[in-house]
Amino acid sequence: MSIYRVLASSCAASALLAMVFVLPVAAQEEVPPKEDKVIAIVNGHEIRVSEVQMATDDIIGQLPDLPPKVRYPYVVEYLIERHLLAQYAVKEGVADTEEYKRRLALYQAKALRDAYFFQKIRPMVTEEDIRKAYDEEAAKLQQTERARARMILVATEQEANDILARLAAGEKFEDLAKKYSLDGSKDYGGDLGYFTAAEMVPEFSKAVFALKVGETSQPVKTDFGWHIIRLEDLKQGAAQPYDQVKSAIRNVLLRRKVGEVMQKLREASKVEIIDPDLKKYAEEAAAAAKAAEEKQKKVLEQTDGTAPAAATGDAAGDAAGDASGGKGDLQVPAQ
Repeated sequence: MSIYRVLASSCAASALLAMVFVLPVAAQEEVPPKEDKVIAIVNGHEIRVSEVQMATDDIIGQLPDLPPKVRYPYVVEYLIERHLLAQYAVKEGVADTEEYKRRLALYQAKALRDAYFFQKIRPMVTEEDIRKAYDEEAAKLQQTERARARMILVATEQEANDILARLAAGEKFEDLAKKYSLDGSKDYGGDLGYFTAAEMVPEFSKAVFALKVGETSQPVKTDFGWHIIRLEDLKQGAAQPYDQVKSAIRNVLLRRKVGEVMQKLREASKVEIIDPDLKKYAEEAAAAAKAAEEKQKKVLEQTDGTAPAAATGDAAGDAAGDASGGKGDLQVPAQ
């Protein structure tokens, strides 16, 4: 995910880095230090706040979508049951089995990886780095014009001309869009929300940005059919407030840093793929990743260094753009 997309979008989804390395969950946001007090005791074992936090980080993907106050006792109960089972496993000799030793080695590697991330890699991304990245990309966004438009998509030119005639006769654009448009935006009166030229297919964008606010286009042909377009608004791009995107930008920078560290570690290490099928799959995956990287570079070159955003801009724009959900097939696929 590019920083441009983080700044332009009202939300940022987490992603895999280098296809296999996922940032530890706690990296997603700054967690203020708390008193590491004891909150429960299981047959003498003290469960502290720090253990609850680590457990939450570890199993967050398995938890239902619960508010923090409900999730907290949920995780504590999980820990109580885990310690009860662990204690009885020791009593019954499970700690001496090969199964336990194999699992212990796996979990130890994960624990060391996570500790290395927090102690060595995370400090490499500073507040100054995050602010610098924000300022640079925000400046680019301010130079990007964004349009808000409505659209009616039909199958033939004749249908498009009929729609134009009805609009000229005084019928409402929104009503005709809901009744006749073949696009998903019909549910929103044809409203596409705010978008940049790079987000839409070229023929559509050329027509939109040639209009004046309030004007309606002549029929526009694309691979998806015939479009009648009305331009609702034009404005320059605007970045999300720094505090709203700080954590997401940190994650982008951390993924880059992890990628740099992993590259150096691999160059200094000997990694062998023994299984022939796995080797084949790994080569195919590497080729696909390289192709995707090349495609991304071309997109960046064509858009002056800014990748097309999957969603758009400032708070006012998001309210319309997110609600519309109607760009559909017109939208250039996000990289």
